Amino acid sequence: MNREQYNSDPRYAKVLEQMDLLQIMDITTTRQHKNGTIVWKLPIKNNNSGKTNIEVASFSTGYVRNQNSGYSNYQLNKRVDNEPEYFKDYEWCTKNDGNGDYAKQEWNGKYRKFNSKKCILIPIEIDRLEYLITYCLKNYYIKNANQVADGKYVPEWYHNDKLEQAGCKSLEQLDLQNKLDTIKRIADYETI
Repeated sequence: MNREQYNSDPRYAKVLEQMDLLQIMDITTTRQHKNGTIVWKLPIKNNNSGKTNIEVASFSTGYVRNQNSGYSNYQLNKRVDNEPEYFKDYEWCTKNDGNGDYAKQEWNGKYRKFNSKKCILIPIEIDRLEYLITYCLKNYYIKNANQVADGKYVPEWYHNDKLEQAGCKSLEQLDLQNKLDTIKRIADYETI
């Protein structure tokens, strides 16, 4: 989708503005555009391979998917419990037909309950794009906020270990300690 199409509607213009702020690139091919698919490339490295950036897509069928973070594309749509289904419960029984015993399954008069989940489809394109922006912001930008620019993941325990080595309980205390050390060095230098 090109920039003129995004600017055609105020909601699309807002999505384009958010994409620019988050440095998301629209990499939709001509064929995908004809099929009603929009593909975005995020500036965040993929945790599985670390070589490619995360790609997400919006499909005209109502699905929103992650395109390259696993063996297959997986759905990002919200999921809800489906209506339960009931199936007859069978048991193995041994019967004798005169020629010998044989095993046979017979219904025992009970039913098994099967619960499943289904995706909530988003039929309107602009709603899918707004959902996709919100999902990416929450799950890729905020949750991965401690990733550095080159895509390297820095775990929380590493930061906590560095704070403990410095004898501080928080980043604010470490910052204050660094400022105090700087002031002491300046004072010592001025007294010489």
